[in-house]
Amino acid sequence: MDFENKKVLVTGASRGIGRAITSAFLANGAAVWGLSSKEPADLPQRLSAAEGKLSWLTVDLSELRAIEGVIEQAVKSADGFDVLVNNAGITKDGLAFRMKLEDFQRVIDVNLTAAFLISRIIARDMARRRSGAIINMTSVVGVHGNGGQVNYSASKAGLIGLTKSLAQEVASRGVRVNAVAPGLIASDMTDTMPEEAKSKMLDHIPLRRIGTPEDVAHAVLFLAESPYITGQVLQIDGGMFM
Repeated sequence: MDFENKKVLVTGASRGIGRAITSAFLANGAAVWGLSSKEPADLPQRLSAAEGKLSWLTVDLSELRAIEGVIEQAVKSADGFDVLVNNAGITKDGLAFRMKLEDFQRVIDVNLTAAFLISRIIARDMARRRSGAIINMTSVVGVHGNGGQVNYSASKAGLIGLTKSLAQEVASRGVRVNAVAPGLIASDMTDTMPEEAKSKMLDHIPLRRIGTPEDVAHAVLFLAESPYITGQVLQIDGGMFM
């Protein structure tokens, strides 16, 4: 994959899947703008290793009023992005009848509303230049649901609707919009899962392993460079939901 001279914005880029996506784009020649709520502790080392091809943006994606100013300035300083990856996401799990309204709303704000606000700004610029790719990080629970995650599932299902609708709006301007739906992927979230729960999930994965952030990153780069794919949801789940 060749992304030489391409400019990429990745949200939630400090760790896990976002970090792997950022590293994969850098390894394939892109200049990357990472975004997170705070700078990662190893940012100086990452900036040095990237040799001038990594920039960093800091904004709390639950602070919706702050997002537009940061993204508009980034578009201006980068002179437009070729690829946007809306990867940032949080969880605040709990059964629906016990869930606090603020926990439901915060997950929707960070996972869905922030992605809408960022996509609206960047898609407008991409449409003006008649080129670009947006990849939204949804989840298999956005397709199939999951008990104890009504807020997270709703936010990820909303991203699928956003993906398909925005894809229809901007396709005539040369802009593609797709989504990636990871299954059980090794991350901070899965590290806290009880081993028994992980084992039960593995029983339903034909490939018999937990996915890696790099597995997801590979799919993101594939969609970013595939000129005739738009409006699709690509499940990266080891066959869990065939």
